Formats: sequence, structure tokens, C-alpha cells
Amino acid sequence: MPKLKRRHFVLGTVGAVGALVVGWSATPAASRLVPAEPLSAAPGQVALNGWVKVGSDNTVTLMMSQSEMGQGTHTGLSMLLAEEMGASLEQIRLETAGPDAIYNNQAAILDALPFRPGDEGAVKRSTQHVVGKLLRSIPGLSGTGGSSSITDQWMPLREAGASARTMLLGAAAALWQVPVAECSAEAGRVLHVSGKSATFGELAPKAAQQPLPAQVALKKPADFKLIGQPARRVDGAAKLDGSATFGLDVLPPGLLYASIAMCPTTGGRVASFDATAAQKLPGVRKVMALEPVGATLIGTGATPGGVAVIADTPYHAMRAVKALAIEWDHGPAASLSSVEMIERLSQTLRTRPGNAQLNDGDVAAAFRSSAKTIEAEYRVPFLAHATMEPMNCTVQFKDGKATVWAPTQAPGFTRNAAAKALGIDAAKVELHVTYLGGGFGRRYSTDFVTQAATLARETGGAPVQLFWSREEDMAHDFYRPAYVARCKAGFDAAGALVAWQTTTAGSSMGAPSFMDTTTDGAWNTAYAFPNARVAHEPVESAMPTGVWRSVAHSQNAFFVESFIDECAAAAGKDPVAFRAALLAKDERHLRVLRRVAELSNWGQPPEPGPDGAKRARGLAIHRSFGSIVAQVAEVSVSADRQVRVHRVVCVIDCGVAVNPNLIRQQMEGAIVYGLSAALRGEITVEKGQVQQSNFHDYVPLRMNECPAIEVEIAASGEAPGGVGEPGTPPIAPAVANAVFALTGQRLRSLPLKLA
Repeated sequence: MPKLKRRHFVLGTVGAVGALVVGWSATPAASRLVPAEPLSAAPGQVALNGWVKVGSDNTVTLMMSQSEMGQGTHTGLSMLLAEEMGASLEQIRLETAGPDAIYNNQAAILDALPFRPGDEGAVKRSTQHVVGKLLRSIPGLSGTGGSSSITDQWMPLREAGASARTMLLGAAAALWQVPVAECSAEAGRVLHVSGKSATFGELAPKAAQQPLPAQVALKKPADFKLIGQPARRVDGAAKLDGSATFGLDVLPPGLLYASIAMCPTTGGRVASFDATAAQKLPGVRKVMALEPVGATLIGTGATPGGVAVIADTPYHAMRAVKALAIEWDHGPAASLSSVEMIERLSQTLRTRPGNAQLNDGDVAAAFRSSAKTIEAEYRVPFLAHATMEPMNCTVQFKDGKATVWAPTQAPGFTRNAAAKALGIDAAKVELHVTYLGGGFGRRYSTDFVTQAATLARETGGAPVQLFWSREEDMAHDFYRPAYVARCKAGFDAAGALVAWQTTTAGSSMGAPSFMDTTTDGAWNTAYAFPNARVAHEPVESAMPTGVWRSVAHSQNAFFVESFIDECAAAAGKDPVAFRAALLAKDERHLRVLRRVAELSNWGQPPEPGPDGAKRARGLAIHRSFGSIVAQVAEVSVSADRQVRVHRVVCVIDCGVAVNPNLIRQQMEGAIVYGLSAALRGEITVEKGQVQQSNFHDYVPLRMNECPAIEVEIAASGEAPGGVGEPGTPPIAPAVANAVFALTGQRLRSLPLKLA
């Protein structure tokens, strides 16, 4: 992040409550409608605020700061603007937003602050106010992740739409000399009760002359026409007919292509190389070495150094890379083993108590007085993101300026990475964010951008597209870290849970200690434990690590929900009833829990499958990114001891459901993604090298293996929570718990494998 000036952020504590002391904390929050610089407008176009431009052809352009990687965010955000503006969804056009601070993703950062859900005290409110103001003063912090797009822009885009509508209504009223109250906006037109009407495009020049409204009235939910409806995706048609532009589809004139071979060993670099054979091949322009590239703000480690070939076509570039003779400096990680790394985590938990993130009650005393205690150790492996579109980036560097086309989740980081590699100011980088062929957190890193920009310095002004092979992509990810958890629970004589303790060990993913989010989903679980301690012991390794879909919730839901199931079994209680007792004071969780039990026919044994194999159900419920998701998995075990998932029932409470279609799609996708990891996902390392290379040995769930998935969206008036990530965390523990119900064998390591 940019270096902060002292006046920007001064925190202190006063008294026992830890009050916030900030120089400008009492002043109002800055508007997210007015950019620092006016928006540039094309001929026939006018800007009505920092988010909206209206064209004479009656198109409405939304400045889009969020990346579309299949989650439907472009559709959902367009619906928010169109709803309040009175536009039709078909009118909306999208333009990549610039680095202005009004586009910063505040929700993703505010959600990471160390407060428990439901804590609405003065300290939390003051902290969020201060951090929110800070985020409005630092440009370039837009980003797509943490299931935060709708959450973050729920109010700004509605206010932008309502503000534009108010200005258009005012323009029409002045033109027709009628009261504004007699005018309304619908489907891109302003209507008067007399029958007069005009398009937004006709009224826009006059509307732009009006002052930005100081206050606007937002629509009431009862008046919504788009929000809450299953609208079609705005990107659907282009993706069906092939006209959608992903990173690999970028074709500027004079484009060259670059393929790369990187050191197969973590942290390695090029010792020497012989390009003689490669340079003799047709179409080859240049061969050059690239240095290792470190992780960006999120993650640890580095992408190894390598050798790249710039050529006329992808074929020529890939062919030439294979002809290179490279000697590698494998570095200190040449003996690295994932088995040893995970054993080290386990050993750490035997000797270290971890840094407590939650310490409620007197846990030690509660364990001493417990009539019964149980303990268990859980493990999860390294995981790759395995996006369907491998890493790629196109850069043109000409006349001291750069144009970058990138499938990125972090536009600000991307601009900065390209600028640094080229030795220019970030203001001289023009960025075009393409569609992303999957992100899952991988495209928050900008290693591939740095590489492409470095290559662009050598092409004489011609654009160059760097693309990784699938094998390079698999071997050089910023992986979801491996973690180990030790869990302990104590019960009184009546079988009630009186003490809870979980301690994890693994990477911090580069987060400073005061922002350690590795226990998210564990320390802030919704369960009400009488006495609880949740801690984490940071243990770094040479493996590059980064955020993976649902971040820390991906492992902590498995730890918590599996061990809760163990506790229910130890207490001799039904898993649903046991959880309900711990959630007695949380009505939202209880509603979701009871509904998923009802829909899944919990309590009634499932019918055997067509092959006669017995089936059983398992349950998990988890809150992440502002949403509550419960899932029941119905499983069987084949004769060769393979776990097969036949049915998943999912209930989500994500607050206001902006587009039910998108929510169902995301729950289905998250479940399949999570099942792939739960049943098969594992990155193993030997001698510092990743052993998986493609989808034959890092195998996703195939279409014929997918379960029937039923999704119900709970009705809610709460502000929208996240959707893209919350569907992933519950599925692994739900399946593991079902396997226990079926076989009596408790699987405590992922991927799930029966003995």
C-alpha cells in the first residue's frame, strides 16, 4: 500500500474501552459519487457523476471497477444502477473505471477488521468510519475478492443511479415547465403524467448542467423492479457467441507472443541458458531471462525466474521454449517436501500455544472440571487455484507510456506492477481489464503482469502477449497454504459442551500480526461457547502462498464443522439438535439450519441408490463474508472405498437477493469447486518441485460425478452479503460428516480418503 502520512492514520487507545483517536474521525465521510478528476466523455456523452455517463444514443455507461470472472458481478452491479436510475438493463454499457479512490473496494477491507459479526459497539463503528475515510483518500485500491462487489457497491451505485435519475427528472421538469413530482423515470425515459416523454439521451446535456443532489431518496424494496428478479447475465450472449474478450483474446495490431519456462523448483532462478537452437527457429524475435517476481500485497514467496521467448505466433514461441538449454539455480528450497512441511506444522502445535485470537471465559478451568474431553487433529494440504485460463497479460510500451490488457482481480496493483517494471509513473499506464477465465484469488497477484511488462521493453513498441502453459501455471501458483489444527472440547456430566479450543498452524499469507485473518471462521464462529480459546501459530515455508476461494474459511470451516460433529457424537446428540443448542441466540443461523434439515429430510434415512449401496447424510453450517450457508451432503462409498456424493441441499441467507439466478449459479459452482478440493485436491512437493502438472493429476470433479444440487435462498431484508465464496467452506465438512455417519470412520485430513 502507498506510504501513509502521519495525519492520515493515528490510532491510540484511551481508557479500558480502547477508544479511537483520529484527527479527522469526526468529520463526515467523503462522497463516493464525485471523483477527484471529472470523467472523460466521448462525443455525444455526458457524465452525471463519477459512476454514470449517458450518451445521445440513450446508452448508460457504468464505470466498472470490479472484474467479471464468472461470478456475475457485472450483471448484479448493473442491476443496482439500472434499478435506481430507472434504466433498462439492456441500456447499460461498461467501461473500466480508473484508479480514483471512489472505486476503492472498502467492503473487502472493512470485512477483514478484527470484529465479530453482530458486534456493533462504538469501537467497531469508529474504526470502520476511520478506515472508510482513509480508503476514500488513497487511489488505486479497487479489487475483486472477498465476495465483496455487491456488498461494497450496494449503496454507492444505488445512490449514483438515484442521483442521475434526480438530475434527469429535473431537466425534464425544466424543459416542460412542470413540477418534478409529476415526472418519473422508466426504461430509459422520463415520463410526465400528461403523456410527454423524453429519453435519457435527449435530456442528458441539460441534466449535466444541474448540481449534484445533496440528498436522494432511494427506492423502497416494495418498488424494486429489477432487484430481486432472476435477470439474464449481461455477459451471457458474448460468451455464448465467442465475442467476449478474455485475456488470451486480446489482439492489438502488431501483436507478438511470449512463452516462458520457469525454474521448476520453488524460489529458483536461471543460472545460465543457451538459446542458440531456439534463435535459429523461424518466427523467433528475442530470448531473454527473467528474474523471480515476489508476491504482491496478498501472499508470500515468489514466482521463480525463467527464460522467455518472444515470437510471431504462440506456436513459434512454445516451440522455441522447448529448444532452450537451461541450467537452473534451484536455490535453498531444493530439498523441500510437502510431507515434511505438514509434519512440521503438527509438531509446532505440540510445543506452541499459538497467538490467541479469541479467549472467552476460563478455558483452562473449564477443562479441569470437565467430566469428559475429546481431542482431534485435522489437516488440509496445499491447493492450486487451477483457473481454466492460465496466467497471461498483454503489454505495449511505446513513447514512454504503457497500455496493459490483463485478466486481473486487482487493477490498482496491476497498474503499479506494470509501471514499476517499465520505470514509469502509474499515471502513464492505461489498463483494460478483460474477462477473467477464473480467478479464485490467483489473479490478485501480479507476477505475470511484471513479466509481461518486462518483455514489452524489448519489442520496440510492439505489443506482446505473455501466456503461461498449463504446466507452468500449475507449478508456479501462489497456493492455498497447508494448515494443521488441534481441537479439544470438554463436556459436563450432562453432556453439555463447556470448553472449546482450536489452535492452527500455517502461513500468515503475508498479513501483519494485527491483521491476521488466518482464524477467520474459527474465532468468529456463530456458536456460543461458554469458554473458548482460538489461536494461530504462524509458520512460514518456502512455498509461495496466497488467497484461495473463501480464504481462511476454506480450512477453518472444515476444522470447526468436523469437530462440532465429533462433539455431537461424543455427547450422544443429533448433529442438528447439538448445533441448534449452540446457536439458540442467533435466529438467522437457526432459520437456515432448520430449513436445510427440513429440505434434506434430515432424520429420515436416505433410500439406497440404484446399485443398492447404502447412503448417509452429513451437515455443515458456516458464516463467511456476511452470508450464512448450510449444506447437507448425501454420500455413498463404492466397493473400492471411493466416496461418491449424490445430492447436496444448500440454503443460503445472503441478505437481499439481488439476482437469484446468480446466487444459485454461485452456490452450485462453489459446491463443485469445493468438492473437487475435498475429494481430490492436493498439491504435493518433492525436492522443492510441485508434482502435479495438469488436470490429469490435479483432477477436478467431472460432469458425470457432480451431485444433484438443490439451492434455496432465504428471504431477507438485511443488506446483501457475499455469494461467490460462502458456498465453498461447508461442503468438505458436510461430506466428511456424512462419511462418518455411513462408515463410523472419522476423516480428519483433506482430500477425503477412506482406509
